[in-house]
Amino acid sequence: MSRSIDVARHMFTLDCPDAPALAEFYGRLLGWRVVLSEGWAEVLPASGTGGISFQQVEEYVAPDWPEATVPQQGHLDFYVESLPDALEFADSIGAVRHAHQPGGEGGFVVYLDPAGHLFCLCRK
Repeated sequence: MSRSIDVARHMFTLDCPDAPALAEFYGRLLGWRVVLSEGWAEVLPASGTGGISFQQVEEYVAPDWPEATVPQQGHLDFYVESLPDALEFADSIGAVRHAHQPGGEGGFVVYLDPAGHLFCLCRK
């Protein structure tokens, strides 16, 4: 018999040194609502069915990719309608293009958020 859990909402959680600041960054990048609490923050899309949460960690160490002396442990992919427009906007709010771009001039660009997590902006 196939069973599953009944999920009301799903979140992907990132450790970081400053949960409110990182939530504000992703809230601006994605146009999502930011919800703050002590040591924790969330960004939620209008649909309310999922989101990203941020947990403040005192001894946070950013991933080191592609070297992996500190593993990336996960990354976020965002598929966008216009890759050039998304790249321009991400640059304007402080996202940093990673020096290593395995996609070349292809369909995605690797970025670092303000806490050093990897995320990709991908052509839809």
